[in-house]
Amino acid sequence: MVEANGLELTEQEAELYDRQIRLWGLDSQKRLRAARILLCGVNGLGAEIAKNIILSGVKSVTLLDNKNVSEEDFCSQFFTPQSSIDKNRAEASYQRAQNLNPMVEVKVDTEELSAKPNEYFHNFDVVCVTEAATSELVRINETCRAAGVKFFTSDLWGMFGYSFADLQEHNFAEDVYKHKIISKPNEKVKTELVSSTVKRTLNFHPYQCVVDFDLKSAAYLKKVKRSGPALIVLRILQKFRDTEKRDPSYKHREEDLQKLCAIRDELAEGFVPDDAFVHVFAQISPAAAIIGGEVAHEIIKTVSQKEAPHHNLFLFDPEKCCGFIESIGN
Repeated sequence: MVEANGLELTEQEAELYDRQIRLWGLDSQKRLRAARILLCGVNGLGAEIAKNIILSGVKSVTLLDNKNVSEEDFCSQFFTPQSSIDKNRAEASYQRAQNLNPMVEVKVDTEELSAKPNEYFHNFDVVCVTEAATSELVRINETCRAAGVKFFTSDLWGMFGYSFADLQEHNFAEDVYKHKIISKPNEKVKTELVSSTVKRTLNFHPYQCVVDFDLKSAAYLKKVKRSGPALIVLRILQKFRDTEKRDPSYKHREEDLQKLCAIRDELAEGFVPDDAFVHVFAQISPAAAIIGGEVAHEIIKTVSQKEAPHHNLFLFDPEKCCGFIESIGN
């Protein structure tokens, strides 16, 4: 957990973050001010996450990405200028990201994620990974757990997105509201809403629980009829990435749709319609804003230790245009 270690905000910081301090308190803002965040993957989703975290006033944000800017990035990636085609995505994003908040140190790392040793991730308080293969997500999550580092992973395929959090044992403060009777005896009952702060603890499971989750279990398949097959779609898209070493692309649209349907038939035949994959090509800006905002908010809540975090998988279904929480591993 992030510790402020006696950190004091300057007058300039107190003025800039005044609204946030009023919202979640000075101690929470101090924890944010001491937090070091690693963001792996600066696509449209990554840009949204970075924007919100930088504006919140953390100590530093490291943008890790070895990919170059492509035309598809301009559908949702607002950090990269039009002149940055074929330039490294993290380097192209640096200036606009830094301009959001000069009080936050923005760093750039252009090395490939898989080349990073386990010890690299120990230098951060929160690690958020996007665009990674399943084996990398499991590896990074395991090393984060060993070092007590909070782990998030998130992705967006077209308009379908998700986020997963492993906060291990997470302590936080939550405001509880109750009605208190203020009327006198024999008078009409009058109440006022009073709040009290309660300390709580939640235990989280590693990403491996998503990998091992039985999609064919009777309990889950019964639930699919009510909430939809979003978790199955997530597993299909992740397996496509693992197998093809890329995400579905408009350049191979018909071929990729066939491959996605083949993976669907292998994992859970009969529960995902063919047209469920028409929305998974090229990240769309509004969806990136929704998922990116949710992930950034969860990271801010985690670092500030304020409010209950989502436990533990958030899924956004573009068909229903809504998000919902699944507690996996419980």
